[in-house]
Amino acid sequence: MELVFAQALPSQRGAINRLMLAAFTPYVMKLGRGPESGPYPWLDAAIESGNAHVALHGSEIVGLVTTTRRGDELVIDQLGVAPARQGDGIGGWLLGQIEQTARRDGAKALSLQTAEIMPDLLRLYARHGFEETRRELPDHGDDDYLRVHMTKVI
Repeated sequence: MELVFAQALPSQRGAINRLMLAAFTPYVMKLGRGPESGPYPWLDAAIESGNAHVALHGSEIVGLVTTTRRGDELVIDQLGVAPARQGDGIGGWLLGQIEQTARRDGAKALSLQTAEIMPDLLRLYARHGFEETRRELPDHGDDDYLRVHMTKVI
C-alpha cells in the first residue's frame, strides 16, 4: 500500500466531503441521528488552517484526519477512511502519521473521543497506544451514547 500523507487542499473539499459522508453515515445511523452524516460546516476552516490531512493513494483520497491543538495536546477531531478501504490499515497508518506530526510540532499527547457503541474503533485506538481516560455524554446533546475519551502520551 503506497500512501502519501498530505495537507488537505481547498480544491479537495468536494472529495473530502464525499469521503466523510460515506465513512461516517454508518456511525451516525448507529447513533440514531438520521439517515446520513453531514454537513460538515467546520471542514472549510480545518482545511484553511492546515488542520486537515489526507491519505492519498495515487490521486484518490482514501482517508482524512482533522486535528485541533490545545496547549501541549493535539486533539484528533475526525478520522475517516473510505468504506471500500476500511480494513486495509489506513486508519492506523493515519494515526501514525498524525503522531509524527504532533511530535514534530512539540505536542506531548494525542487525544480523541468516540462513541462506546463502536468497539472496533476502541480496539483500533487501543492497539495504537491510546488509553481510556473517561466516559461521559457528549456536550452536543444530540444522542444519549457515552463517549470514550482516550489519550496517548507521546
